[in-house]
Amino acid sequence: MASVHNITILIGPDPAVRLDKALAHAVPEGAALSRSRLSRLIAKGAVQVNGAVVTDGTARPAEGDRIEVSIEPSAEDGIEAEAIPLDIRHEDDDLVVVNKPAGMVVHPAPGTPEGTLVNALLHHFGGALSGISGKKRPGIVHRIDKDTSGLLVVAKSDRAHHGLAAQFADHTVARQYQALCHGVPDPAGPRLRSVRGVSLELGGMIRITTHLARHKKDRQRQAVLFHGGRHAITRVEVAERFGGAALVTCRLETGRTHQIRVHMAHIGHGLIGDQTYGRCRKPDWPHPDTAGATLVRGFPRQALHAGSLGFKHPVSGAFLQFQSGMPRDMAALLRELRGSGP
Repeated sequence: MASVHNITILIGPDPAVRLDKALAHAVPEGAALSRSRLSRLIAKGAVQVNGAVVTDGTARPAEGDRIEVSIEPSAEDGIEAEAIPLDIRHEDDDLVVVNKPAGMVVHPAPGTPEGTLVNALLHHFGGALSGISGKKRPGIVHRIDKDTSGLLVVAKSDRAHHGLAAQFADHTVARQYQALCHGVPDPAGPRLRSVRGVSLELGGMIRITTHLARHKKDRQRQAVLFHGGRHAITRVEVAERFGGAALVTCRLETGRTHQIRVHMAHIGHGLIGDQTYGRCRKPDWPHPDTAGATLVRGFPRQALHAGSLGFKHPVSGAFLQFQSGMPRDMAALLRELRGSGP
C-alpha cells in the first residue's frame, strides 16, 4: 500500500474566505499540490480542520485553525527510468543537487512523457526519492523552466522534502540567476521609476513587486496583476552594460512560474531569446551588424541561468551553498556582447 504523507497548516490572521482557497494560498509550493488536486483531496475526506474531517471546500476557516492534509502518492504509472547523464553537484542520504541543462523538462507532462529530469533521476536513484509529490514528480521540490539552465535541489527522503518545502514557502532559500536582457535597465532613469510595482533600493538594486497569475487568454503564459494572483518579488541588479543589452543578476524572494521572465518583460527589458515574453520588444541595438547583435537576434532560448542556490540542510541544519558557471551558449553570447562595438 502506498504510504500516506501529512502536511499541517496553521491558518494565519488573514485567511482566505473558503477552505480550498486558504489551502491553495498556504500549502508549501514544494508540495506540488494544485488547487484542483486540493479540491479532490477535500472531497475525498483527506482534509481535517482541528481534527474533524471537512469535505466542503467552501467551508470558512478561522484564524488559528489547524488543517491537516493527508496525501497519498498519485497512482500514475508508466514513467520509465532513462540513462540520461546528470551533472550532480552534491548527494547525501537526504537530497541531491543537480545542474539541469537547458532544454530538459523537469517532470513528465502531456507532450513530454520522456527525456525529463525525473526520467533521469529514476535511472540514477531508483526508488530512493521522496514520494510526497506523487509518482510523476518523485523528489521534486521546485522547478525551473525547460529552457532555463541551472541548479535544483531534489529530495531523496520525505523528511528532506518537508524541510525543503518549508524553506521555499518561507522564502528563505537563496536563489540567484544570471540573465541577458534587451536594453539596459537604468535605475536612475525616469522611465523605470514610473513603472508600477518598481522601487529602487540601495546600491542600484531594482525591486519588482507584483502579483502573478495565469493569463486570461493564454493559459501557457503568466500575467502581472496588482490584485489577486500570487505575490511575487524579484530583485534585479545590472552587472554589465552593452550597447543594446545587459547582463543582470536576479534574486528571487518568491518563486512563481516564469517569475523572472515576466518581471523583466514588465519593466521593458525582456530576456534575450525569450519567445514567450521577450519577442514583443524591438531590440534597441545601435550597431545591428555586429556579431553580438546577430547572436542576440538568433539566440534560441531565454538567456537565463540559475547559477546560485543556498539553503539549510533540512536534516543536519548546515547551510549549503552551490554555484554553477554560465553554460556555453550564454557564455558565448556574453563574449560576443563584450567584444561588439561600432
